[in-house]
Amino acid sequence: MDAPKSHAIAVAQGVAVIDDVDQNLATLDGLVASAAEQGADVVVTPELFATGYAPDRAWKHDGAAIRTALAAIARSQGIALVASSVDTVGPAHHISASFFSPEGEELSRVHKRHLFGGVEQEWMTPAAAYGEPVAWNGTSWGVGICYDVEFPEFARSLSVAGADVLLVPTAVPTVEEGVEGLGDAWHYSATQISTLQLPARALENGVVIAYANQCGPGFTGRSCIATPFGHNAVLLSDEPGVVVLRVPVAAIERARSINTYVADLPRG
Repeated sequence: MDAPKSHAIAVAQGVAVIDDVDQNLATLDGLVASAAEQGADVVVTPELFATGYAPDRAWKHDGAAIRTALAAIARSQGIALVASSVDTVGPAHHISASFFSPEGEELSRVHKRHLFGGVEQEWMTPAAAYGEPVAWNGTSWGVGICYDVEFPEFARSLSVAGADVLLVPTAVPTVEEGVEGLGDAWHYSATQISTLQLPARALENGVVIAYANQCGPGFTGRSCIATPFGHNAVLLSDEPGVVVLRVPVAAIERARSINTYVADLPRG
């Protein structure tokens, strides 16, 4: 079978309730169903959505059971799904993200390498390395989690390993900081991750980045899909929603022929 000429990639953002796994899975199922109805091949959902983003509590829920439920959602909706859970390995708890095929098969599970803030660092264990890309539907897909993508090494590692698209569940808290009297150049907002960092990561690595965030109180929303030309083709607001982008494979190849950063890396 010939490789597809394009992929329909969706990002979904919603509001999760801490510790209410049943409600959160129902919300997630609705978001995934919306992506499928819009013709998406694959949908990315937020970090720790099934448990609600509370790293000090999320590990108390049965991560394996949550992954079984996530696989069932992918299978019932007939769409590839990237979703996050806690993966407990012995005494270690990892924030993880899984890539499920439309048949509900877990093709990949990666652990978050860069833990954000004191709560994650106290309750979770970081991965020793980034995950490897997974081949599906004629394309190489890389998966990371939230803070990972804010480190240039993440996108570079996956792009060098052959990834064409990076899929990133996230849960970014609202942060507004600045130096009084110095103007916008000295002001920081967490929404700059979506509008500044991710298009730059996509450009310098010749990849598409699909970044799905939580929204609601305390979270920024602003889920996005950044192209390898250095722009956001999709940028959501701070409200729940799902959006689908048709990504031509030829566009990724063309971007890499213009900006040959990865090809021009020193070898050996």
